[in-house]
Amino acid sequence: MPPLKFVRSLGRAGALTAFLFAVLPGVGHSAPSYQIFVSNERAGTVTVIDGSDFHVIATIPVGKRPRGIHGSPDGKRVYVALSGTPIEAPPQLDSHGNPIFKRGDDDDDDNQNADKSADGIGVVDVAQHKLIGKISVGSDPEEFDLSQDGTQLYISNEDVMTASVVSIAKKRVEHIVLVSQEPEGVATTPDGRHFYVTCETAGDIFVVDATTYRTTAHFKVDPRPRSADFLRGTPIGFIPSESAGELNVINYVQARLLKVIALPPGSRPMKVKVSPDGRWVYTSNGRAGTISVLDAHTYRLVHTIKVGKRPWGLAFSPDGRYLFSANGPSNDVSVVDLRANKEIARIKAGASPWGITVVSPAP
Repeated sequence: MPPLKFVRSLGRAGALTAFLFAVLPGVGHSAPSYQIFVSNERAGTVTVIDGSDFHVIATIPVGKRPRGIHGSPDGKRVYVALSGTPIEAPPQLDSHGNPIFKRGDDDDDDNQNADKSADGIGVVDVAQHKLIGKISVGSDPEEFDLSQDGTQLYISNEDVMTASVVSIAKKRVEHIVLVSQEPEGVATTPDGRHFYVTCETAGDIFVVDATTYRTTAHFKVDPRPRSADFLRGTPIGFIPSESAGELNVINYVQARLLKVIALPPGSRPMKVKVSPDGRWVYTSNGRAGTISVLDAHTYRLVHTIKVGKRPWGLAFSPDGRYLFSANGPSNDVSVVDLRANKEIARIKAGASPWGITVVSPAP
């Protein structure tokens, strides 16, 4: 494939596709090497992007307010969190970057107008590019992760201060775990023995045993921790604090905070992802419109990459060559070349891209 920096100026996905068809014989005729699925929060759709040439190949209606999105281990299904709780504008921030809430309220609480029938996890068939079902998972699901064996979903229920454990085969909630206000990020530890739940409002982090479904640890970071990820082969994990513009380094085995890293001024970190090779940590910095790159072992900031507006979800290509960010207000996906640490293309998605996952074809 020719360097995509030459096609970046073409802008629209259609122009990009036409260019690649012209210069690459056979493009579009073979199966994609992988597919990128993007949840569009305001559009109620999932955009599917071909990983071989980065053109849009499908737009799938899924339901109200799709956010968290993940593929099944076998690559045959994509799960997407759906919610009938209305979208509200991001909260105003005080001089320290903390959200300003009204007394007794928070920025996502609008239960009086919520359509609870819309809540659930949508199931998308990867081969058909079609929504084939919806699993009931409790109120207002936002983010989730899968169990290590792919049989369960661990889900944050944002408006009711709980996390749900859901059997995919039985399509029902089997356990409910009490957490605290505005649970959001969910991440299964590399050994599969626990899952972490990050709660925005007070910076609470809960560690839940994946066998007994009991909380085994609870600690705090600065407010609005949005996600978590782990460095495989080590006890180290990372949790961003959006309000403080920080990245927290934790020992996820001992469930304790080790170090706090200040990100560049103006950063409002949302998603954190450790690179497949374990060398780098990436944070999407929200309102800053950037992605920070840190050394995963020294925690030194090594690059700042400019992308689209308010990047949220992040995902890697299977070979680790590219990083994709879902950019909400600019309604697009940035393609970042990780060898050059530079955005090389943008792909139009639906309204308000939120989450992103990469699925490789099943063997």
